[in-house]
Amino acid sequence: MTSPLPNADHARSFDAVATEYAANRPSYPPELFELIEARVAHPLAETEVLDVGAGTGIASQLLNQHGARVTAVEPSEPMATQLNVAHPGLPLVRADGNALPFTSGHFDLVTYAQSWHWTEPERSVPEALRVLRPGGTLALWWNVPDHDVEWIRGQWDRIAAATPEHTRFATSDNAASIIAGLGLGLAPVEDELRWTRSVPLDTHLDHLATHSALAVLPPEQSAPIIDAERESVQAEFPEGIVEERYVVRLVLVRAPGDGTAAA
Repeated sequence: MTSPLPNADHARSFDAVATEYAANRPSYPPELFELIEARVAHPLAETEVLDVGAGTGIASQLLNQHGARVTAVEPSEPMATQLNVAHPGLPLVRADGNALPFTSGHFDLVTYAQSWHWTEPERSVPEALRVLRPGGTLALWWNVPDHDVEWIRGQWDRIAAATPEHTRFATSDNAASIIAGLGLGLAPVEDELRWTRSVPLDTHLDHLATHSALAVLPPEQSAPIIDAERESVQAEFPEGIVEERYVVRLVLVRAPGDGTAAA
């Protein structure tokens, strides 16, 4: 099974919103890292981690705070600049997951936070396996708006209707099946957890504008969509504090070497 190739225009759309991305994108709950540690049966402390598609460094810094020795990989210059500003001591390499410039068998954990869907799985998965030590783990995760919540489902239905040219790429919905279908004998394991953050309405809207479906549009097209969402969300949260609910979807794959899959 293969996935559609990532759309380069959508991937590059983050260049123009890197500052807003750094300021407004959600983080990840502590429970995510506890879950990863439980699944890999190894503490993050002193673990060699390669965080690919690190963006502005949200996940890289959290992994670092858990004691991991993190090397960030990011292809976008504006996003890498934001990472360097926010986390100046974090090692950063300009590259992408399709061709990792690292020696084989060096890392215990390769992570993709909100970024694996911009790679070509036929290239990025073998590359992750190559740079992992035997028995190491590839971990992919996404913050996904919780569509079980009526207002969130309505918001994304409206955005999809307003941006019909936006292509939906391989994401958390089918990542495990794509990896299992590569013919590499891998057995991905899926997990999920729910969490909530409360933010001012302007933060919610600025965050919304950093999603590729909107970021790829010229301002004269994206602004009316955001303005309409302001009205809708204000009606839902008249106090001006928006309760954003997320499902973190996690996919773990154990590299060959110990005879087991991550579980």
